[in-house]
Amino acid sequence: MSQTASCRVLIAGGGVAGLEAVLALRDLAGDRVEITLLSPVAEFVYSPMAVAEPFGRGHAVHHPLADIARDLDVGFVRGALTEVDAEARIAVIDTGDRLPYDALLVAVGARSEPAFRRPLTWTPETDPELFGGLLRDLEEGYLKRVAFIVPPGVAWALPAYELALMTAWQASGMGQSDVEVMVYTPEEAPLGLFGPRASAAVRQELEEAGVHVETGVYVAEDPKVPDRLILHPGERPLEAQRIVALPRAAGLALPGLVADARGFILTDLHGKVPGADAVWAAGDAIAFPVKQGGLAAQQADAAAESIAAAAGVQIEPRPYQPVLRGMMLVGRGSEWMRQDLSGGSGEEAASRHALWWPPTKIAGRYLSPYLARLDGTPTFDDAPRPHGEAVELDLERDLPATADAMRQASLRSNSMQLDPDSPGRAR
Repeated sequence: MSQTASCRVLIAGGGVAGLEAVLALRDLAGDRVEITLLSPVAEFVYSPMAVAEPFGRGHAVHHPLADIARDLDVGFVRGALTEVDAEARIAVIDTGDRLPYDALLVAVGARSEPAFRRPLTWTPETDPELFGGLLRDLEEGYLKRVAFIVPPGVAWALPAYELALMTAWQASGMGQSDVEVMVYTPEEAPLGLFGPRASAAVRQELEEAGVHVETGVYVAEDPKVPDRLILHPGERPLEAQRIVALPRAAGLALPGLVADARGFILTDLHGKVPGADAVWAAGDAIAFPVKQGGLAAQQADAAAESIAAAAGVQIEPRPYQPVLRGMMLVGRGSEWMRQDLSGGSGEEAASRHALWWPPTKIAGRYLSPYLARLDGTPTFDDAPRPHGEAVELDLERDLPATADAMRQASLRSNSMQLDPDSPGRAR
């Protein structure tokens, strides 16, 4: 790759991974890169709070991508990536235009597909009125049993628990004390990805709300009875008056890029796509099993460091080391959870106070503070910063590490915690 001040970087995708990469490259590479953002949609939608909209606890926030691009001094092109000619370094888009690049980051996301025919499939794009109808039926006493399903193959189950908890608390607040709210999941424990401490805290929240969870079960459509769902093992019928399921993710299988059987792009730990020179990928588009905004941002950071190094910035790119961070809306307040997924020495954590800063649902080193400065993007500063317990440093600031933090870091070959310090600046 040409190591000049005008290295052309094309970022395909205006979601979390795409914007995190734009911000990271602006910080790391400065004017060494000329960035163009490609997106089929006109807005960035901060969607984690869509789950709260039917309950009046929040809503998705929309930011025009053209405004963000102007603010960050990057180009903006409306269009969808349809094919990559890696040898010629050309990105083909749905308008037929062919966009040249020196480096391409593919952050096109995934496609949500219903796992079942009968249930309501909840996605952040679901019309809140559809779920609002369920809540009205609860209030009027027509519904007594509601089930939420985590389908097989869905690793990020947190929205199902949020929906179940808020539904249970809403029903209780309506005076409907005899409503049964169920969650069926193949997980061994509720949100077991976060470790036993967080899972125990989640289970306690569910018990207090009266939500029954059946773990280790797989929901499938009954091949003998249309529109009936059964539970495995045991082939028991799933009995509920209303059923809500999370969607499955499907890859886009872009021509020109190597992908797995489900269409997700293969990458190394720096986001590089094998067999495609100068192509990186990040976010839900890649073959990492957990599809989650914070992880997408971390993948974008790893790719951005690798791209910056290729553009001539004197840094040693760090590989992707996933640390899962999640904030779950519960009946009263929020539960904050963190777990190192890379197998390193990072400890799991669960707290009713923020474990990172700014306290946003999506934890991104660059994107979180940027969105927090834009009007309308919610944070969850439901308590002052605690002084008596460990809290991660601000994602947006370069602060000196404490002696204890430096001691802990020296015990690790690579820190498993989020490092707010940028690895370098363009010189």
